[in-house]
Amino acid sequence: MAAESLPVAATAPPRRGLRRISLTHWILISMVVGTLIGWLYPDSACPPPGEGCFSAGDLKPFSTVFLRLIKAIIAPIIFSTLIIGIAGHGDDLKRVGRLAFKSILYFEIVTTVALFIGLAAVNITRPGDGINLHVATAESGKQLAQNQPTQTSFIEHLVPTSIIDAMARNEVLQIVVFAIIFAIGLTQVRGGPKEVMLGFMEALAETMFKFTGIVMYYAPIGIGAAIAVTVGHSGIEVLKNLGVLVLTLYGALVVFILGVLLPVALIAKVPLRRFLRAVREPAAIAFATTSSDAALPRVIQAMEAIGVPRRIVAFVIPTGYSFNLDGTTLYLALASVFVAQAANIELTWGQQLAMMLSLMLTSKGVAAVPRASLVILSGTLATFGLPLEGVAIILGVDELMDMARTTVNLVGNALASVVMARWEGEFGSEPTVAAEAAEELGLPEPALQ
Repeated sequence: MAAESLPVAATAPPRRGLRRISLTHWILISMVVGTLIGWLYPDSACPPPGEGCFSAGDLKPFSTVFLRLIKAIIAPIIFSTLIIGIAGHGDDLKRVGRLAFKSILYFEIVTTVALFIGLAAVNITRPGDGINLHVATAESGKQLAQNQPTQTSFIEHLVPTSIIDAMARNEVLQIVVFAIIFAIGLTQVRGGPKEVMLGFMEALAETMFKFTGIVMYYAPIGIGAAIAVTVGHSGIEVLKNLGVLVLTLYGALVVFILGVLLPVALIAKVPLRRFLRAVREPAAIAFATTSSDAALPRVIQAMEAIGVPRRIVAFVIPTGYSFNLDGTTLYLALASVFVAQAANIELTWGQQLAMMLSLMLTSKGVAAVPRASLVILSGTLATFGLPLEGVAIILGVDELMDMARTTVNLVGNALASVVMARWEGEFGSEPTVAAEAAEELGLPEPALQ
């Protein structure tokens, strides 16, 4: 079907006028317009009751509609992607056994470190201070106190009494627990019933990603309204906070690369020059498209070119796209605490650790497509009683952050394939495949080891 669609795309007339503006540019435009509206029509200009007086706060319903649409995505997309990620790999896990165990162990260690680097960075720079997304009240304080984990309540809260009820309330951890058990049960089913269920989950996931794409067409209006409401309430200084948030993410990702990925590469004796030369083109694609899926075929070919056996590349990189999103997990830790700071809510270390546990589980089911982390962030905020308005504010600069975290996702997965090949003692064990891939990419033939 893809081949049949190519001639249509090739002969389609060029877009003209407003249709040439991408969604990303519309979001940036809406952010500027929203900032101007919030600055020109602050809430203070309309003292209560404010009848006959327009202020930026009057745009709040437009933002609320966008946030409600986002909340509607959370449960079905997490449920379906987790089941596909576990049950869809069930047979592969049995066949590769040792490789699967090593890969998942490596993924968990690296992504956990990424989470805590993000957590440390946001607590050091505190980019959300001063936004005043909403003033913490006694009611919100009680809600967060209930989320404080205890020895028994946290464990009890993990298990849903009804998956429908958990989905209705967007209880992400309960959805995850149910999905994991459901997926394990599905791996033990054979034949047609399993294929039917996996096919349904794949159809549901694909449909929900299309649903997300439709909702994103409304994003410029919802985000513009959210920015206007926030600036109208908190003042123009909120833009400084968003700049600090972006710089904090980039700084944390640099720390992760130099402090985690580089030492791992050195310990595994990865040929750094060849690795960087091979990964630079896929990384550029990921950076430009904000989708590591777009670079998937090229990065698989590039890793084969430097000597990673095809069977290892074929398992590690696709699996890593669900279980080893280093940049995304770091971003989620940073963004979730940023929203709490913006809402004037101080999370205890216990609450932050509980949030990290939630992110460790839920981030494993996210497909590596643009804006997919929005779903996980929204679900985490809903679980911990934090305002979803923070998502709309972050979306204003999400494109800048998405480019960096997606690139780190791709580089991290490429490195993982080389590390696994070293660990298995098979790096450079397929000279013919490696030489052919290197020739097609224009790389020198690998020095087989």
